[in-house]
This record gives sequence, structure tokens and C-alpha cells, in this order.
Amino acid sequence: MQRQMVVAQADCPARRVPDGTPVTIAKDSFVSITQALGGNYTVVHNGQMLRVDGTDAAILGLQPETLSFPEPDDDRINEDQVWEALGTVFDPEIPVDLVSLGLIYKVVIDQDSHSVDIDMTLTAPGCGMGPVLVGDVEYRVRKVPNVSTVNVDLVFDPPWSRDMMSEEAQLETGMFF
Repeated sequence: MQRQMVVAQADCPARRVPDGTPVTIAKDSFVSITQALGGNYTVVHNGQMLRVDGTDAAILGLQPETLSFPEPDDDRINEDQVWEALGTVFDPEIPVDLVSLGLIYKVVIDQDSHSVDIDMTLTAPGCGMGPVLVGDVEYRVRKVPNVSTVNVDLVFDPPWSRDMMSEEAQLETGMFF
């Protein structure tokens, strides 16, 4: 993608790269888009590199990522919808979602507290984008009906390997051999 300048049409939530600190891009601010992967955008604003979730892209005049679920029949969290939301989070350097990469190790839903606990890993323990990915996971899973709280724990045991990837992800990345 060639760099593109846009103007925020409203206050836009973002997270600073690589530490994941939440920031707000103020309405009428100029933003330079440097990367679009997996429906998310990496932008530069006031000298800071930020990540804007694709579900907020319309604020920047871009095509939004749609993540919508049917109205629930009750107050329970639907586990399939949690996995669907997780499948919309992409590694910022590899255009493959975290589920297909095998980075999501465990999902535990507590229906009483309306919370979701997730154990996930990174492709490398020293990955600087870890906090941003955790923020992406929390943001997207909170969009699932009846979810109040999302807790993500980064774990590194067992260590991630390409064998944890789906065959489709291995083919897409050229790691199928």
C-alpha cells in the first residue's frame, strides 16, 4: 500500500505501536496510513506509530472491517462467536489470522461474570507487537454480545512452532513442507 493521508472525521481510538497504550486521534487530525493488513491499519499521527482497528476505519474514511453478530436470545456468551472474533485478528507482519497461525491456545468463558479468558502466544517471545496483538484480541472479543471483560494472558509454553499453523496458513505463508 502506498502511503495515504487522511483526516479523522471523528475522534478515533487507536493503540500506540509497539506498547499498545490506548490513544485517541482527535477529530480533524491528519493521519498518514502506512500499512493495511487483516483489516487493521498502521498509521502515523503526530510522530507516533499507531494501530487503528479495522472496525473503526470509517472514522478515517476507509473501508471498515465489519464484525457483527445476531442479537442474542439470552445473556450467554456464544463460544463460536468468540472464535469468530478471534479469527478476525491478524498478525501485523504475516497476513494470516491468529487462530490459523495457532497462536490461540485456550479460551475459557465464565457465563456468570460474562468474562472471557484467553491464553495466547506469539510467533517469537521477543515480538515487539505482543501488546498490540493483545489489544486487538481484547478489542475484537469485546464486540461479542454479552462479553463484559476480556483477559488475555501471553504464554510461551509450549513454544509456538509452524506445526501449530493450519495447513491453509502454512500454504499461504510458504511454510508447508
